[in-house]
Amino acid sequence: QVQLVESGGGLVQAGGSLGLSCAASGSIFSINAMGWYRQPPGKQRELVARITNGGSTNYADSVKGRFTISRDNAKNTVYLQMNSLKPEDTAVYYCNGWGPPKLGHPYEYNYWGQGTQVTVSS
Repeated sequence: QVQLVESGGGLVQAGGSLGLSCAASGSIFSINAMGWYRQPPGKQRELVARITNGGSTNYADSVKGRFTISRDNAKNTVYLQMNSLKPEDTAVYYCNGWGPPKLGHPYEYNYWGQGTQVTVSS
């Protein structure tokens, strides 16, 4: 199994910055991409940013130009640098690890961290 542990959440004022970190351990060979999702209060979970093992990235429109996802393959860690934060960014942020079905395993791999709270005050 894969374990994902997030860190770096907290309280920040609007316009400020915050960095999140997610460390992966276990059977990490199954992971082809890692990303960040978030769940604002009273809303459904949504994709924030994603990065593949090859370095390709994609972002939600709401965070483009403000957030940057990166990874350190040697440390099996993915980061999310959040700048120009807005109150609308307030949410629980979840680290995600994903991989496609492989030979001998007919299902996709999908792993989740426990979440870290990010609160942006106005």
